[in-house]
Amino acid sequence: MQEETKHIVKSYDLELKRLRSLITDMGGMVEAQVGMAATAVLSKDSDAASRAMESDPKVDDMERQVEAFVIRLLALRQPVAQDLRMIVASLKMTGDLERIGDYAANVAKRSLVLQQFSLPYTLTGLSHMARLVQENLKLIIDAIGEEDAEKALLVWRSDEAIDQIYNALFRELITYMMEDPRNITPCTHLLFIAKNMERIGDHATNIAETVWYAVKGEPLTDARPKGDVSSYAVIRPGE
Repeated sequence: MQEETKHIVKSYDLELKRLRSLITDMGGMVEAQVGMAATAVLSKDSDAASRAMESDPKVDDMERQVEAFVIRLLALRQPVAQDLRMIVASLKMTGDLERIGDYAANVAKRSLVLQQFSLPYTLTGLSHMARLVQENLKLIIDAIGEEDAEKALLVWRSDEAIDQIYNALFRELITYMMEDPRNITPCTHLLFIAKNMERIGDHATNIAETVWYAVKGEPLTDARPKGDVSSYAVIRPGE
């Protein structure tokens, strides 16, 4: 009887590891997708854009796999305490990862339109923003695999810097549009691309909060650091 209990416990542990592996695999796919989307914009790389868009159905399929696995675990194992938190949290995390994939695919689509224009300005700010977003995404995927609340907290605290870059880009692009109507179309696409990158950062922050709760058993009580004020921005002539 004791041997049977040990077998059940070992089997359950393997299933929990399998769940973490599925999520980190999905995270790796999304991380690669965001990287390809950023390359598509910054390097005018059509192949990277195509690969980013083609990855989206695969990410969606992985989300369905995780959902089915979670339902099976809940039905057969009846987990409690931290195991239950982590299993339920998996559904939230994969939902955020799936949305990140959607945003990456949208960035890739818009990059193809941008290639039709000769831009009279650099993409240095967008490049910096994309790098920070990718760093946060990699860190939060590591946090999931390692169940590391401190890494999750680093991601949570880093989101404000991404928002600040987005605010600066927003004002800069609006200014270019006001100066020359020919800039309106490319700048509009760049605004959407920047917003999508900012939203990817937001979803990484969502995952950070979920990881923290799953590991610690309590929510992050501080107000989320937030620097996106673009909705309230007023651009005045001459700014």
